[in-house]
Amino acid sequence: MGDKSTPLLAVLQLLRKYNLKGTEDILRKEANLGDVEYENLDLPEVELANILTAHHTESDPYSYEFAYDSLKKFVENSLDVYKYELSTLLYPVFVHMYLILILYDHNEHAIKILEKFGPEQDEYYQDDLKRLCAVKNKDQVKGNELAEIYSSNKFQVQLSRDASTQLKRYLHEQKSSPIIINIIKNHIQIDVCDGPGRSHAQVKSTLGGLLGEASRNENRTKVYYGLLKEPDLQILPAQIEDEEEAEETPDKPKKKKAKKDNIFMKKPKSDPNAPPNDRIPLPDLKENDKVEKGKALREAAKRVQLGPECLPSICFYTLLNSGHTAICADICDDSTLLAVGFNNSTIKVWTLTTVRLRGMKSADKLQDIDREAGDVLVRMMEEKDRETCRTLFGHSGPVYKVSFDPFKTMLLSCSEDSTIRLWSLQCWTCIVVYRGHVWPVWDTRWSPHGHYFASGGHDRIARLWATDHHQPLRIFAGHLSDIDCIQFHPNSNYIATGSSDRTVRLWDCLTGTQVRIMTGHRSTPFTLAFSACGRWLASGGGAGEIQIWDLSSGLPSAAIPPASNSPIHALAFSRDGTILASGSLDSTIKLWDFAIISDENINEENGNAAPTQKEDKFLLRSYATKNSPIKSLHFTRRNLLLAVGSYDGSV
Repeated sequence: MGDKSTPLLAVLQLLRKYNLKGTEDILRKEANLGDVEYENLDLPEVELANILTAHHTESDPYSYEFAYDSLKKFVENSLDVYKYELSTLLYPVFVHMYLILILYDHNEHAIKILEKFGPEQDEYYQDDLKRLCAVKNKDQVKGNELAEIYSSNKFQVQLSRDASTQLKRYLHEQKSSPIIINIIKNHIQIDVCDGPGRSHAQVKSTLGGLLGEASRNENRTKVYYGLLKEPDLQILPAQIEDEEEAEETPDKPKKKKAKKDNIFMKKPKSDPNAPPNDRIPLPDLKENDKVEKGKALREAAKRVQLGPECLPSICFYTLLNSGHTAICADICDDSTLLAVGFNNSTIKVWTLTTVRLRGMKSADKLQDIDREAGDVLVRMMEEKDRETCRTLFGHSGPVYKVSFDPFKTMLLSCSEDSTIRLWSLQCWTCIVVYRGHVWPVWDTRWSPHGHYFASGGHDRIARLWATDHHQPLRIFAGHLSDIDCIQFHPNSNYIATGSSDRTVRLWDCLTGTQVRIMTGHRSTPFTLAFSACGRWLASGGGAGEIQIWDLSSGLPSAAIPPASNSPIHALAFSRDGTILASGSLDSTIKLWDFAIISDENINEENGNAAPTQKEDKFLLRSYATKNSPIKSLHFTRRNLLLAVGSYDGSV
């Protein structure tokens, strides 16, 4: 089989793809194709398409450079109203020209076109081009992750109808040189939208994804971003007040009681954007869980209302002698426990109050306990075994994320060993190991209502789990690269994922489908946070930028440009939703006025308007730590900001 039979191989592969066995057998017989060549028939998609539609260009590698130069001049000479949209075509056309030249063994011309036009591409594509230029011949296409992604997926480009008409007119004039036409036809998906052309700021706000912008059809599904109606806890006030009366002075309980009654008896308004309470089956609250909920409501009564004139106090916990060993940290919902995961596969849990961590009694002593007693959990604990820190052993690789459940009874952790472990915070041991991922797991998070949790990792797949199942309930597939961060929506019906493909996606836990794909990051998003109301999603990127997304439309609402190039590794909304705190690896904590962002966008008529990009407008205050990159941020129920960092003495 020589080079001339390449079109024959392509035709045979196409016949096999569409299961046209009769025609395939006849052609194979006529071509005297041997079994060895036939069995090894596995051409990449990009090569298959180009062989069948444009193999005549193989003999003229110089035409690629002229074709790209012609397209570039067409874009530059277009009117401004079309120019910015049409310019989004340049990068995908350039990439596929390079791959086609490599596949046709015109390696020198491929390198030449890369050196000539590569530096002109947008800054956020330069890292991709460095990975792509490692492909020096067609045998390396299959082993290159990026080349395979571009070969098997279409690049998404959004154009207004007028810009699309301009492009068609240009392509019609280029019929003698069909290179651009074939690339657009085979490798680019153009989403034509009605309405006027977009401005430079509008186009720029949604660029950055590995495969271009999100299609508008991707974000048309209705998202129930409202909060669930909280369960009725009216039976609790009497018990809670009895507890508090013992602590308060005799002249205060009446005043306190009146205040608490108002909170407990207040009926929450029904949210028109909220999903039905039974859309996702949620576990019934146990008595202990109801007590925790009651405590949370009492704390909410004492919450400080934050704003530009009333910034939160910050309590910073510094981890000493752990500069490069501490990887992640988490603080439980009631702010009494701190967990830290280390690169030596251990997890440490500290108490943040004067109450020490109690261990469980031995098996012999547990047999003597009355299991029907109301305080059985208290009786199970050993009185003498009290520590300020507990260490958990079990993982066989670095621990990348730890997460407390909402009721402070369990802890989740994920590791490089591809497992997720569930730890009991009563007997301080691992009770379940979840094995579903086959590569390192980068992130895992609890549902705000407990029972469910989500995970994502190097295998590009997010999974939804329940504590009573060993296998995942849902598998969310669609990302093109690692899932680096994951977060549950406050109503537990959706999870958000951020990936190295520079997209943020929203998934429906009920159906397992993708309901939002959000593009606009120029670097990998490393952390996600939902607003208190559930409508907004904040994501922090590896280049220091913060994006605010509107879940109702899937469009970026605000982009906060980076003050430095240090990655954002922690985001947290205040309990009243007015302040957004960000923590960066440059050892700073910044407070942003989120009330301005949400007010501006709610009143905005045009959902496709360019997001605001003035850092000074949103920034309230910046705090520097002493060489301690931020690992975690957490707002207490009273709106005190807790931060965790690891001191780096080598700086």
